Amino acid sequence: MRFRPLPLALALALAAPVALARPVAAQDHSGPNLDAAAAAAPPGGAATLGLAAELYALGLAQGDALTVLTAARLALSVAVTEGGAIAPTTSGALPAVDAEGPAEAPVDAVTMLARARDLAGDDESLHGLLADTGADTGAGTGAETGADSARGRTGGAVAWLSRLPAGRTDRWEIAFSGNARAEIAVLGDGDANLDIVVADADGNVLCLEVSWADRLSCAFTPARDGTFHITVQNLGPARNSYRLITN
Repeated sequence: MRFRPLPLALALALAAPVALARPVAAQDHSGPNLDAAAAAAPPGGAATLGLAAELYALGLAQGDALTVLTAARLALSVAVTEGGAIAPTTSGALPAVDAEGPAEAPVDAVTMLARARDLAGDDESLHGLLADTGADTGAGTGAETGADSARGRTGGAVAWLSRLPAGRTDRWEIAFSGNARAEIAVLGDGDANLDIVVADADGNVLCLEVSWADRLSCAFTPARDGTFHITVQNLGPARNSYRLITN
């Protein structure tokens, strides 16, 4: 991961919702809302989907059907509800030209399976694995199979889709439970670089991703119940349709 200075526009975008989120009455909370001494927990749904996206990209780059199939199986193992209850606040000036790009949304498990089948060619053993996975019968959608814990985000695991134009910034506010592993994954469609910041209600940065990619997995354990701010900025020349996923 390459780190570079936080862009001024992203820093200002992060500061705005934090200021609005401060309570009127002072609270006796010192330091970040983070339990640094929390015991390690196994990866949850958001982290698993983030890993699946990374494996899928690697499999495509190498033309490896087995790696792509492994990514699909990981994606199918996670039960995630498509969200609709909240939406980001989007800001920033629209560019003079915003190329939409060919992808409408990040790749899902069904698409991964189809791509694995294409890459498998005449390999009968791989086609047998695909059949066992359910690719040939249409079984499995990534939202109906597997099991995931309801820990983390208050309300359970949800994925939201946002189509973020070039030069714009999304700001999300999500509540997580204290003393339980919290996970956030941002999975883009590959059309543009995304920069992501995760901070607590007091503006303490917990995760920062400013690499030249559009996939991020962030995991932490809040010390107490609270609202967290996720800022996603599209620094590329084209729209990026990404999913924000929580465990």
